[in-house]
Amino acid sequence: MFFLVSLFYKSLPMNELYPLKFKPIFKEKIWGGNKIYEILKQNFSPLPNCGELWAISGLETDPSMVTNGFLKGNYLNELLEVYMDDLVGEKVYEKHKEEFPLLFKFINSEDYLSVQVHPGDNLAMKRHQCSGKTEMWYIIAADDDAEMISGFTKETNPDEYLSHLQNKSLKEILNFEKARQGDVFFVPAGHVHAIGPGILLAEIQQSSDITYRIYDWDRFDPAGIQRELHTELALDAINFDEKENYKMHPVVAKNRPVLIQKTDYFTVNLLDLDTKLERDFIEVDSFVAYLCTEGAFTLAYAGKSETIKMGESLLVPAYIKEFEIVPEKTCKILETYIL
Repeated sequence: MFFLVSLFYKSLPMNELYPLKFKPIFKEKIWGGNKIYEILKQNFSPLPNCGELWAISGLETDPSMVTNGFLKGNYLNELLEVYMDDLVGEKVYEKHKEEFPLLFKFINSEDYLSVQVHPGDNLAMKRHQCSGKTEMWYIIAADDDAEMISGFTKETNPDEYLSHLQNKSLKEILNFEKARQGDVFFVPAGHVHAIGPGILLAEIQQSSDITYRIYDWDRFDPAGIQRELHTELALDAINFDEKENYKMHPVVAKNRPVLIQKTDYFTVNLLDLDTKLERDFIEVDSFVAYLCTEGAFTLAYAGKSETIKMGESLLVPAYIKEFEIVPEKTCKILETYIL
């Protein structure tokens, strides 16, 4: 069936591509809560402890399904096979082929996530034949006492780290940072981290689901089993030379893009709008992805439009270079592309 559908797609002119909306993928987590329903208003999942909403995913295990236009019902990784660089950009396609390079999520934590670390590209390729995992977080909402773990409080080394881990005193050398709405945390591969309770955030990351769990607060899952730890795998992945906590609170500027993160893997702007904004990506060889973190907006292009509200996402194909973003009243949006 897909072979026939693919031949049909290839017979279509490439200018039939349009901004894509996707069905959310919900994830039950031991540390999850209700903020994805209560704040994002994504209330069509039966999960009692919804920890994650995957907004745009090309992972083979959880690909996103299109919900708008004539491509409705097809998966993102299927579209890459057909539209290739018209969808993601020439340089992006040349590097990643038919693997969508980024994963976009909303995360709600009502307990601590495990203390963890992600491998870099070389280590992940050697061990898992996939990319590493560098990510960033944008805090959408946070309880008054919310905090994050970001790196160590001081310089340490593998021996000292293992000693604290074995003595269950790892918390003594972990760096705790207050979290408030609008904070941005960068989490490069090798950086020890954890999301704390009472937080709703947007996460933008490399398309990888490889996580090494270091410490899980001695808790048990509903079946009475402790989750697996990855002590040896994590040891080689941790960057013990790192001295940054990678936290920032960007100064918001109305009605123009504010750069909040630029890496080899993604560039992210924050848009805080109360009036129309024209966007021009003629010099950018990449798709553009939007996560709406507040309010709602309409993206207008070539006499057509798509409306996105808080908690939703939109993927603009690389071949669409000029469009307008029109807020419903006000909105905040994360805009992501690859340079």
